[in-house]
Amino acid sequence: MITTVHVAATAFQAAGAGGIDAFDVLLWVALPYASTATFLVGHYWRYRHDRFGWTTRSSQLYENRLLRLGSPLFHYGILLVFVGHVMGLLIPESWTADAGISESVYQAFSVGVGVMAGAATVAGAAILIYRRRTIGPVFSATTRNDKIMYVLLAGTLLLGFGTTVLSNADNHPHDYRQTVSPWFRSILTFRPDTDLILAAPLGFQLHVIAAWLLFAFWPFTRLVHVFSMPLGYLTRPYIVYRSRDEGPGPRRGRERVR
Repeated sequence: MITTVHVAATAFQAAGAGGIDAFDVLLWVALPYASTATFLVGHYWRYRHDRFGWTTRSSQLYENRLLRLGSPLFHYGILLVFVGHVMGLLIPESWTADAGISESVYQAFSVGVGVMAGAATVAGAAILIYRRRTIGPVFSATTRNDKIMYVLLAGTLLLGFGTTVLSNADNHPHDYRQTVSPWFRSILTFRPDTDLILAAPLGFQLHVIAAWLLFAFWPFTRLVHVFSMPLGYLTRPYIVYRSRDEGPGPRRGRERVR
């Protein structure tokens, strides 16, 4: 937290001294650090003070048909999207080149898998949102907090998927690994470089802003269940079931009829 505040303060001072737009510093320096701090501290606070609320508040009992269709599409799709973002944002282009992966091969693979995963995620989210809006009992169990979360989640997904499709529909798609990725790594190393993200198209910038807002709101939503792992199941003792037979001795079976 102290490091985050110090970096943000230094960035604002540099903005005033170097003529950098303070609004850009607010979006591309202050917002990422504030979102990250809220994400980490919020999850810690939620786990310490609201363990009974650390749940998806499942609505499976209200409706199961649409849930069985939309939930796998969304969850498997978002898992692939997450892996793709980790690879694209954290692995520098020079590393893949040193590994013998050409830029054309990387782009073809990332676009192909990304579009497939994005389409599955968007379709699954659309089904789940439609289910929550049209099924009476499910809608009644939807809180205002849930509605804000769905707006942020849907906005982030649509901006990311739409930007990917439109960018690659052009003959000269934008290489985000030259702008967004190094900017993101500069945030992680506490040396934010706003010039990199400002060189990215507007669609990428809006997707990034929506993602930071979603991460800031994440700890206060049902999305916390992503970090729930039933590790206790591996070490808990077996559950012993006993018969209700009140008579002593082993239970007698039926006599065989000849």
